[in-house]
Amino acid sequence: MASEDVVGEGSESAVSTIVNLAEEASEGVKAPSHALLSICKSLVAGGVAGGVSRTAVAPLERLKILLQVQNPHSIKYNGTMQGLKYIWRTEGFRGLFKGNGTNCARIVPNSAVKFFSYEQASHGILWLYRQQPGKEDAQLTPLLRLGAGACAGIIAMSATYPMDMVRGRLTVQTEKSPRQYRGICHALSTVLKEEGPRALYRGWLPSVIGVVPYVGLNFAVYESLKDWLLKTNAFGLVEDNELSVTTRLACGAAAGTVGQTVAYPLDVIRRRMQMVGWKDASSVVIGEGRSKAPLEYTGMVDAFRKTVRHEGFGALYKGLVPNSVKVVPSIAIAFVTYEAVKDILGVEMRISD
Repeated sequence: MASEDVVGEGSESAVSTIVNLAEEASEGVKAPSHALLSICKSLVAGGVAGGVSRTAVAPLERLKILLQVQNPHSIKYNGTMQGLKYIWRTEGFRGLFKGNGTNCARIVPNSAVKFFSYEQASHGILWLYRQQPGKEDAQLTPLLRLGAGACAGIIAMSATYPMDMVRGRLTVQTEKSPRQYRGICHALSTVLKEEGPRALYRGWLPSVIGVVPYVGLNFAVYESLKDWLLKTNAFGLVEDNELSVTTRLACGAAAGTVGQTVAYPLDVIRRRMQMVGWKDASSVVIGEGRSKAPLEYTGMVDAFRKTVRHEGFGALYKGLVPNSVKVVPSIAIAFVTYEAVKDILGVEMRISD
C-alpha cells in the first residue's frame, strides 16, 4: 500500500502502512496478490480503522486547518487549548467535528484506489526493472517498493482530491459564514457551478510535490530507527532479535513526525490555495497585508512568496502543534482498530508480535 494521503495528511500517516512497507521490503516479500475476498476484507478493515482514528482526533484536525488559513489580522485561534475552547464556546460540540464526515467518506474510495494502484504499480515497476540485463529474476527492492508506494499515493490522492478540497472549506466555515455549504454534494456542486472544475484541484501541485519528502523520510527514518535498535539493543527493547509491535509503533510515530514536519509547509500552502475563489469564507488569510484585499494566489510559488512576505516564515508552520499532538493517538487507534477488525473478519494479520 501507499502511504496515507501525502502532506496534509502527513498528520494522518497510518503506521500500519509504514510497518507493512518496511517489513515487506526488508524480507523481500513479493508484490501483493490477494484473493478478491481478502482484498475486500482488508479494505473494510482499513476503512473502519481510518474512520475511527480520524473521528477520534477530528477536533485537532479542524483546529489545525483553521490555524493554517485564519486571517492573521483578526486572530481567533491562538493555540491548541485556546482554539479548542473557542470552537466549543462559539459552535458547540458539533463544531469540533465539522468536516469530519467528508474526511471519513474519502477513506473507502481512497483505500480502494490506493490498494489497486500499489498492486499495479508494483507489477509494472518490477517488469521494467527485469528488462535490464542480469535482472531477469529480480524481486522488489525497498527502493522499488518506495516508488510503487509514491505512485499509488499520488493516484489515490488525485482521485479523491475534490473531496479533500471541499472538506477544507466545510471545516473552515463557521455559524457566522455568509453562505453555508450544506454538505459534500452541495459543496461540490456549488464550487463546480461558481468556480469551475479546475477549482476542485486547487492546491494539488504542492500535495504531489510533498510525496517525495514525506514518503521518503517516513521510510528512511523508520528503517534507520529499527536497524539502530536491533544492532544496539538500546533501552533493552529487542526480544529474540525482534522488535515488539509497540516499539515498531513508536518508530513509525517518530518517522511520521519527521516526515510531516518537513513536508508541512506544503500542506499550509495547499489549504490556502483551496480557499482561493471562495468569496464567503469567514476565516481566510488576507492576501495583501492590512489592505483587506481578497485572497489571490496565481500559483504555488506565489502562495509561498505572499505567505512569507506578509506573515513571516513561521506562517508556514501554523497548526503544526495540534497536528503533531494528534499523530500518536491517531496512529495507535488506527493500528488497534485495524487489527481488531481484521481479526473479526478472519483476515490474517501481516504484522504480529
